Amino acid sequence: MLAKAPRLAADEIVLDLEDSVIAASKDDARASVVRALASDAWRGARTSVRVNAPRTPWCHQDVIALAGAPRPPESVVIPKVECAADVTFVERLLDGAERQSRSEGTPMRLQALIETAAGLSRAQEIAASSRRLDSLILGYADLAASLGRRGAAVDDLDAWRPAQEAVLLAARAGGCQAIDGPHLGVTVDDYFLAAATRARDAGYDGKWAIHPSQVGVLNELFAASPEELARAAAVLAALDNAEKSSRGAVALDGAMLDEAARVAALRTLACAPPRDRR
Repeated sequence: MLAKAPRLAADEIVLDLEDSVIAASKDDARASVVRALASDAWRGARTSVRVNAPRTPWCHQDVIALAGAPRPPESVVIPKVECAADVTFVERLLDGAERQSRSEGTPMRLQALIETAAGLSRAQEIAASSRRLDSLILGYADLAASLGRRGAAVDDLDAWRPAQEAVLLAARAGGCQAIDGPHLGVTVDDYFLAAATRARDAGYDGKWAIHPSQVGVLNELFAASPEELARAAAVLAALDNAEKSSRGAVALDGAMLDEAARVAALRTLACAPPRDRR
């Protein structure tokens, strides 16, 4: 998997040191990830590593090893975040470890997995907790267990809407991305497409894939279309021209534009395929 993953056309590859690794193999897995990231195969790939959760025996070891790695990942995913202190704990570890390693690269970023009842209830506090924090990720499997959901309720899309809205609101208020987490299915079936489409339409910036077959579908689904990109560029141009000519109001194709339109246009451009971003 470590050999194949860099060739995937995903925006980011997340390597896992948490749930996919048994306790007896934690040290070996950590060393394997550090070696892999330093290899030529991973050069140029955008990477993140899901470390073990705060309060486990391995979290601090994971963070220190990654910060001192020959080629650190761009970010660390913190699982089972339940309060702001969980994020600031990892932030302080990174501050010290990066100073110790005398790293001259870009400081490592953070992503927080919201996957417990406590974390969901404090999502806004978590989103505002760190200057390093880039995104909130909604984790369904652990959250279902934390909430006590069973049977059909686990896969009921409508039942997840309140949690989705809570994470989205917190992310936007905190200036973070909102990322929809994966479900356990490994195929691109009707349920997967419905879940991904709902997340996109609700305002989420992306969704995790659990299997390579899902990557292309998600790229197509979440990327802005050529028509949407052209419209966004036209909106920004119209607003900029109005500002230069000191006009307080501007219209495009019969619709009035304001700063909300600018925010929406910038968000659309951020969803451009990589080759179309400027």
